[in-house]
This record gives sequence, structure tokens and C-alpha cells, in this order.
Amino acid sequence: MNIGARIGLPIGDATRSAFGDTLAELGAEYPSLVVVDGDVGNSTYTERFGRRYPERFFNVGIAESNMVGVAAGLALSGHIAVTSSFAAFLTCNGFDQIRMCVGFAHTNVKLVGSHCGISLGEDGPSQMGIEDLALMCAVPGMVVLSPADAASARVLTRQMIAHVGPVYMRTGRPKVPVIYPADPDLQIGRAETVRQGGDVTLVATGLMVAAALEAAHDLARDGIEARVLDVHTVKPIDRAAVVAAARETGGIVTAESHLLNGGLGSMVARVVAREAPCRMGFVGLDDTYAESGKPDDVLAKFGLSAAAIAAEARRVLG
Repeated sequence: MNIGARIGLPIGDATRSAFGDTLAELGAEYPSLVVVDGDVGNSTYTERFGRRYPERFFNVGIAESNMVGVAAGLALSGHIAVTSSFAAFLTCNGFDQIRMCVGFAHTNVKLVGSHCGISLGEDGPSQMGIEDLALMCAVPGMVVLSPADAASARVLTRQMIAHVGPVYMRTGRPKVPVIYPADPDLQIGRAETVRQGGDVTLVATGLMVAAALEAAHDLARDGIEARVLDVHTVKPIDRAAVVAAARETGGIVTAESHLLNGGLGSMVARVVAREAPCRMGFVGLDDTYAESGKPDDVLAKFGLSAAAIAAEARRVLG
């Protein structure tokens, strides 16, 4: 992918790969850890856990609703249950079971939605998870994670397993730019400032953090210093970081590979409206499905780019 290339960000592993490797490592630390997959373990990379611990790995086939129910049953039996499929299949097909068996019952299930957003490109809109943040944020008690790179995915996978209660984490298909050092000090619920700036704040999540850093670089050429905030925990959102950004920079632009309705922008706007009103802009999918194509081309066509973020920041600044 070309995101971040112009500012020299190296390309690292995909977040799905970092998740798969870390999950396999955690099997030795957590004897109660079990994994339930929907026949896509070679894509979600849960198969790496399965190869080490076949007796603790369950492939239920292409039956996401049943998969969530099985995971909830295992959690109620005292296990830490991880269940994974493509984000679109897991959250859309299995939502009723997520709502009742995971959310309402508050079971210790970790849901991992792979191939999120529109960056999977050629697979097309039927497999692009663009509603998952909205759906999962709507489930009471659900923690919602969206790592920006492989290093953050590793740390957040560990924290997800250690956390007691329902968690949803989205991972992506492509290899992504490196944002963090090998072992970053991240915590669930605490946003990270990855670039300082006092003129405007770019609040991004997942793949769009790299795009926001690139946009900040472009804005700096015009004398605009943009703060970049990585909101790797969409819920519970770091209210203090958002309020500080609003008060200290006077303008916020959110960026996400997700529908604008119900996603990161909606979460941030609610905090801003209640606690620190300021000018805002939003970059994301505007009430549309994407289409099949090369990832960089699809992202550019639908406005999920550094150029779009920079343009929105300039509009906010007037």
C-alpha cells in the first residue's frame, strides 16, 4: 500500500498477522484460552493457534451465528473464548448472538473481525466490514479496539485476552505502515498522541492513522501544525484526550475506514458536543458501499486518503 510512503513510513506486517502470532503465543500463558473459527483460519490467522493447540481449536464452518453461540458457551464453561471471521460476516451474520449471548450475558468472549474496512480491495463490497464499529459500539459493555499497525495489534491482543468481559477487535488484510516501536506502551481506553500540534487535531483509527500522519506532514508545509491522535480504543473512547484536543487546538477532523454513521466520528462528536464544542470535520464512507479494485485505488476513490484528511482540516480551519 502507498499510505505513508511519501513520509517514509516503512511497511510492516498486517494487523491480522500480528494478532495470529500473538494469539498462538498466548496459548501457553492461558491454558483456558480456546479459539472458535468460521472456516477462515487461514485468512484470520487463527490457524496458527490451531496448529499449536489443536485440542483447543474449533472450526465450526461457515456458520457465524452458531460460531458466536459456541464461543459464548465455552466462555460460560470457564474458558477465555476467541472467535474470529471476516468483520462483515462476524458482526452482520452473528449480530443477534453477539447481542444476546455475548453482550446481554456479558460473557468473556473476544470477537475478532478480520478484513475490516475497504482496504481488502479486490474482494469487493460484500466482504468489506464497514458497519462493524457501529454495530459493536452499540452493544452495552463491549470494548471496541482498532489497532493501527502490527505492534499495536500485538499489545492490544494481549490486553484483550487479559481483559475480563466482551471485546471486539478489528484487523485488516494488507500489510500496513509502521507507527509504533516493537513494544509500545498502549492501554485499552487511552488514546495515543503520535504527533504533536496546536492548530488542529486529526483523530484517526486503524489504517487511517498512517493517512493522518501523512496529512499532517502536508499541512505542515503550509505552516499548519496538526496533532495526530490514534484512537485505538473506539469504546470506551478517551474522553479526556478528545476534550483536550478540542480545547487546545480548536478543531478536530476524524478519519476512519468505516461508514460515517455510527463510527469513530460519531463517538468523537458526541464527546465534543457535550463537553468542548469546536469545529469538526469527518473523513469516512459517506452513506455508500465501496467497490472492487486495487486497495490504494479504492481508498482514493472513496476519499479515505491523506489528501482528503488535509482538505477537511483546511475546511475546518476556514
